[in-house]
Amino acid sequence: MSELDLPSVRGQLLRGESLAPYTWFRVGGPADAIFLPTDEEDLAAFLAALPTSVPILPIGVGSNVIVRDGGVPGVVIRLAGRAWAQIDTLDGARVRAGAGALDAMVAKAAAKAGITGLEFYAGIPGTIGGALTMNAGCYCAETKDVLVDAVALDRTGKRHVFSNAEFGFTYRHNALPEGLIFLSATYQGRPDDPAAVTARMTEITAKREASQPIREKTGGSTFKNPIAANGEKLSAWKLNDEAGMRGYRRGGAQVSEKHANFLINTGDATAADIEGLGEDVRAAVKAKHGIELEWEIKRVGRPA
Repeated sequence: MSELDLPSVRGQLLRGESLAPYTWFRVGGPADAIFLPTDEEDLAAFLAALPTSVPILPIGVGSNVIVRDGGVPGVVIRLAGRAWAQIDTLDGARVRAGAGALDAMVAKAAAKAGITGLEFYAGIPGTIGGALTMNAGCYCAETKDVLVDAVALDRTGKRHVFSNAEFGFTYRHNALPEGLIFLSATYQGRPDDPAAVTARMTEITAKREASQPIREKTGGSTFKNPIAANGEKLSAWKLNDEAGMRGYRRGGAQVSEKHANFLINTGDATAADIEGLGEDVRAAVKAKHGIELEWEIKRVGRPA
């Protein structure tokens, strides 16, 4: 079985399609194939029949990724549609959400049910699958603070349930094996007045809109906040700003004037423009501060 000779599926299997429409940056070349599974059984059967030599790449809404201009080899797996975005509130102030559910929608569902603890998800532009992958967080809260467990399929289609402790969460990272595709997650909150929870969530949303270029073609925070030699946590945006990179351009890509840790596609950027701009920022911060910034945005695929 070759990369183009893929198992039969019940969902959609698209070949050679540009990935640009699937990412917030709106850049990127074609995938060899994109698979949109109908349900867990469809996905598990596909993975079980797919040779391990064929690479896979799960993506959500593409909010934290740069797809390079040469496209992505193998199969991109996208959990899209209502079946993957189900959100249920459970007894004991718990919330269960599908991996394709938007973080903000999970926060809203929790607030409506009078469950506090998940308000921070209102400030994260992605899906639950991505949040599990990178321990997404903001405003002094992270996924690790509220996760109970999560369900995932491995590369062979086998189902696993991982506890919070098994994730081994650290800053923007988990320690689980590579190749997992998350299906759902269960969170533990606390009972609270729905109006109070909604008010805190509204405050987070307002802060984000005031400080971040959320109306632009962007990918969220570009670099991780580094830790200084003395243990102090530094702000990547401040380092970028002090290195003179706010508003800096490369081709059709620009460092946001509003938030210096965001890169934006001004309209005609290529993936190479955006990634190259990020490397320009890293070089400037290294020259100014002697600090090596680490990418938070995932960069995938082949160069043009």
